[in-house]
Formats: sequence, structure tokens, C-alpha cells
Amino acid sequence: MDAVPARARGYVAAVALLGALCLSRPPDTPGAWAAPVLLAALYAACEHAVHRRIGGTFYPVLLAGAFLLPASAAALVPVPAALLRPAGRRPALPRHVWRAARPALAVWSAARVHEALGGRDAVAGSDFPYALLPAGAAVLAFCLVLTALDGGLCSAAGLVPPCRTWRGLLARSLAPVAVHGLAGLMMAVLWRSPYGPVSALLVLLPMCVSWWVFAQYHRERAAHQATIRALVQAVDIKDGYTRGHSERVGQASVLIARELGLDDDRVEVLRFAGILHDVGKLGVPTRLLRKDGPLTPEERRIIELHPEYGHEMVRGISFLGEARTAILHHHERLDGTGYPYGLAGDRIPECARIVAVADAFDAMTSTRCYSRARPVEAAVAELERCAGAHFDPRMVRALVRALRREGWRPAVTADEPAHGTAPAERAPRTGAHR
Repeated sequence: MDAVPARARGYVAAVALLGALCLSRPPDTPGAWAAPVLLAALYAACEHAVHRRIGGTFYPVLLAGAFLLPASAAALVPVPAALLRPAGRRPALPRHVWRAARPALAVWSAARVHEALGGRDAVAGSDFPYALLPAGAAVLAFCLVLTALDGGLCSAAGLVPPCRTWRGLLARSLAPVAVHGLAGLMMAVLWRSPYGPVSALLVLLPMCVSWWVFAQYHRERAAHQATIRALVQAVDIKDGYTRGHSERVGQASVLIARELGLDDDRVEVLRFAGILHDVGKLGVPTRLLRKDGPLTPEERRIIELHPEYGHEMVRGISFLGEARTAILHHHERLDGTGYPYGLAGDRIPECARIVAVADAFDAMTSTRCYSRARPVEAAVAELERCAGAHFDPRMVRALVRALRREGWRPAVTADEPAHGTAPAERAPRTGAHR
């Protein structure tokens, strides 16, 4: 966003104007300012702590404001935090304006929905379970506004095609915001109770524990991601002819997994499997990986050890789960002629069958020192020809469907042979490669 497109600037300006309209009726008595100011200060402190620790956003206080205050007063709660938070990159002004206007509109909408359904009276009277109904509707309105605004900005900035702008945004945000909404409702009820606002702060204690747990998970995951990046970079440096291959196999594995309808956790694991499938090449002598001529049978046997090397390297990374199995078996073939163990049919793990198709597809559509890139159509035809013998037909069909919908941009991963020399063919046409 260093150079914000004109359309995005216009979009942010329009959102800012709507936000200003939401703030056009501030509290009209001095006593009415106490709750908005206290909630705004609490929200700013929580946002600073959460953003500094895990980079997230804290919604319970915002939603508590929507449940407690008139819409215009609730819209004031996120503004100080947005203005005090460092902009990060330039330009600073559009970032500050967006960070203030976006939550202000969402909280204003939530407060209006909550008030229209009689939620404020239900909170004041601790009327359960009825109080859950307007609170749930307010949370839904909050999520809808955030989703609409975020998708609109992505579309205006040209970051995502318009047809995919809002895909999955609401589904990903609704569950976590609903949890924050429940905490916000508890805060609002305690705030209106005889114990007063101080008791509402008690709700934040379990939230602080959950933040700490999530922060620990976030740090551990970041460390794992850094480990994966380091391993992939090491493979790319050692085998420069396939630079970028690992990332693309991860992407193709994700396409297949999503087409098969696998859950998000397994899709993520398969992405890791695709990225790390060749990590065992770190145990193969570099001279074999970069050899210009044909491989001898003994040299090929050495290279065929790389799945076992890779499996041993990632054995201790617990979060990889079945990705370790895919790393070990991604060169097995359905007819039992693959390696390292010659597994056949359903004895080959599903994850390995997915990565095998993704690996072969990218190998065929990428130019290397020993083979030229084929068109996507030719690579697909080769996969279909070998389906049932080398590859699982179900995985091949899933990739073909995904390619028709998403497309693919084959990449060159090595320089063309110098001086017009023909590339040395080392691998069968089915993509059995190093």
C-alpha cells in the first residue's frame, strides 16, 4: 500500500465519510461521555497489548460498547485506538482513516441492530436467554459490515478479482467474532449489574489467558514456518535447477485437496507436504543433482533415497502430521513400481497420492536442464494417460477440474541450455524426476 491506487483512496474516503456520519450525534450530556471514554481507553490498551503480542484485533470491548451504548456513542470507541496505533508503512493518513472508519461503521451497525431488537433493555434487566438473540444479530451485523468493507477495499485496490473478493470472508470471521461477542455480552451485563464497570473487567481475565495461549501457539507456528522456509531455501540452493518447484507443488497440492473437499487443517498439512516433499535432497550429493549427463543405475538408486532422507529430517516436527507420510511415499506408483517401498493401490497414503500428481504436473510444466517445459494441456494429457498405472485417477481428475477453474502459470525454474545445446533427457515422460 506504499502507492495506494486512486480507486482505493476514493473507497477509503467514502468509508471515512460514512464513518463521520455515524459519529455525527455524539453524547449530548457530560455524564453520557463517561462510558464511551472508559471503553475507548480500555479498547486502546487492549489493542496495543494484543497487536504487540500476536498482531490480532480485540473485539469484546467494541461489542460491549455496541450492547451498552447508543449507536453514535458506540462508534466513538474504536477511534482513539486507530489514531494512536502506528501506521507502519506509508502513506500514514489513509491507513489511520481506514483503521478508524472501518470498526466505527461495524460497531455502529451492530449497536443499531441490537437496539432495534430490544437488546439494551435485555442487557439492563439481565433477561436471559432472550438477551442472546439481539446480541447474536448484532454480532452478525458486525461481521457482515467488516466483510463488506474488507472485500470492497481488496477489490478497489485490485488485490483480488471481483468474482473472488468476498469468497470465504464471512465464514472465516464469524466464529471468532461470535466468541468475542459472547465475552462482550458478559461484559455488558456485568457493567449494568449492581457491581458496576469494575466487575466487567473480570471478563477480560480468561480472555487474557486465551491470548497468552494463542500467542504461544503463534510463536511456535512462526518458528515452524521459519524452519520450513529454511529447509526449502536450502534445497533450492543445492538444486538450483528446480528453484521454486517446492512452493508450486505445495500450491498444486492445495488445489487438489480443496477440489476433493478436504477440511482446512488437512489442506494446510498437504501444503506443507508439497513444499517439503523434496527436502531429502539435502542428503543427496550435489554432483548428482547437477549432473549434466544421464544418470547411472547406481546414481539413480542414490537419488531414490531422498524420500527416506526427507522423512527422517522432518520426523521430529510434530505439527506436520501426515505430511511426513507424503514426503516418504510421494514417488510410489499405483501399480507398485515406485519407490522407496513399492507400495501399490490404496496402500499408498492418500496424501502421498495427492503430492505425487502435483509433483509430476509441475515437473512437466517447468523447464529444467534436462527437460523442456510442456504446455499445461500436454502435461494434463500425460497425467490422464498414466492415471491408474502411476497416478490415482481421482487425484488426476481433481487437478484437472481445479485447473479448468483456477488456471495455472507454469514457471521456468532453470536457465535454458547454453549455445543451443539440446537438454539431456534423464527422466521418463511421466514426470519421474529427481
